[in-house]
Amino acid sequence: MPQPYTPAPHTTQRWQIRKAAARGRGGMVASQVGTAAEAGVAMLEAGGSAADAAVATAFALAALEPWNSGLGGIGFAQVMAPGMAQGETFDFGPVAPAGLDPSAFPLTGRMKQDLFAWPEVEGDRNIHGPLSFVIPSSVAGYALLHERHGRLPLREVLAPAVALARRGLPQDWYTTLKVAASAAVLRLYPESARIYLPNGLPPVAPYQGTPGFFTLGNLPATLERLQQAGLRDFYEGEIAAGIAQDVRELGGLLSAADLQGCRARVLPAIGVPWRGRRLMLVNGLTAAPTLMRVLEGMASAPLGTEPSAAWYAQLSRAMRGAYAERLAGLGDAEPKGADSCTTHLTVCDREGMMVAMTTTLLSSMGSRVVLPRSGVLMNNGVMWFDPQPGTPNAMAPGKRPLNNMCPVIAVGDRGPEIALGASGGRRILASVFQMLSFVADFGMDPEAAAHHPRIDVSGPDGVTADRRLPAAVLQALAAEAPLEVVEHGVMPLNFACPNLIRRGADGSVVGISDAMSPWSAAVAQG
Repeated sequence: MPQPYTPAPHTTQRWQIRKAAARGRGGMVASQVGTAAEAGVAMLEAGGSAADAAVATAFALAALEPWNSGLGGIGFAQVMAPGMAQGETFDFGPVAPAGLDPSAFPLTGRMKQDLFAWPEVEGDRNIHGPLSFVIPSSVAGYALLHERHGRLPLREVLAPAVALARRGLPQDWYTTLKVAASAAVLRLYPESARIYLPNGLPPVAPYQGTPGFFTLGNLPATLERLQQAGLRDFYEGEIAAGIAQDVRELGGLLSAADLQGCRARVLPAIGVPWRGRRLMLVNGLTAAPTLMRVLEGMASAPLGTEPSAAWYAQLSRAMRGAYAERLAGLGDAEPKGADSCTTHLTVCDREGMMVAMTTTLLSSMGSRVVLPRSGVLMNNGVMWFDPQPGTPNAMAPGKRPLNNMCPVIAVGDRGPEIALGASGGRRILASVFQMLSFVADFGMDPEAAAHHPRIDVSGPDGVTADRRLPAAVLQALAAEAPLEVVEHGVMPLNFACPNLIRRGADGSVVGISDAMSPWSAAVAQG
């Protein structure tokens, strides 16, 4: 009798993806959208600093990557320049509105049955809709970064974002994919549906020819207003009034007073020694404490010409232990596998300043609510809080929740050498450590590091591995913990999306963006 046929696992991407690094001797920007990186490089070419370039790139992303970040989001940035004794953390992280009332989020008594491993809230009101907003502090963070380290006039820094917003969001297959992934919830909110679901369906790229563009509501006018009136207008002026009125009409908790009181802050970065360098880790309620535990667990890891099976096994143990501590002691409302969509950008200038900035709306397209007067797509940061009262990360008015952002700058004898970070929720930490180790510990060229297969550990109980890893590595991982072997592709998003810039001893600069992200790129100055 012939044996029954057993189909092989499905492979979505039957191709070999290669993405070239950018190389030069001046400044550089790496971003999840290459067009936004070009906007940042335009600031470097105009004589701006890495801070000018980072702010220009971040504002450009509001017009180009609405599913990941924007004016309605939050974030953290690391800054380090030659001559600075300590790096700076720009904390514009999530803060709950003063009117947040935990009783407004009653539990159903069920656990979420999809991606969210915590008690279900009635109507998912902590996940989408007007009750899910935390104070949008991204604009305040960009303003403070520009104020402290920028050289160019704000009007010039915002010019690319205004031009890109006027042109509109590219209507290609990737936009179709990202909008379709959120369409079931976008359709619940009128302005979101009007913009992203014309005729009730996601925008579709043309069958042939060049994709067009579509406008993101009133976002172009809002960016122009910020360019003319200054960034505080977002919190105290005409834009703020429109945001507050829209939220009030939608029944949300965010108030005009919340906006008026919004301020970013600068904290000293956390310096940690690592194999002859100092790592500048992000201060605040981030992934930094968990990264420090991973660094401790990997201090004795075997190093050779490339990561070995023993190295990956030790990383799996170190990360699972670090996550067990994080979840038990700190609390973490962002579940393993959640649809967390963030953006990271990395910048250096000719003088050696480096900026690593991670910003987010939390979920893909955040709350899925576009405010009609401003065109601002709002975050759903309330989802960072555990809806169970009395837990370490429980929601409360004015409280800062724990999050997973992890921008890092590595400093050597000559000053900042490597800057990096990633998007991807709980997956960020694993990708940041591996990219850093590939480049700093194993001496890989950043381009090689970006294409090297990785593992992901997003909790204490198991490990996910890229199926391109050697059999010996997969066997060693399976001996340590439950193992899931997956494809590294555009979707599903099984691994985080890192980017990195390295400055060499000879003054050369190499940058690479996430190899699997179709729009991403690193762009060199001149």
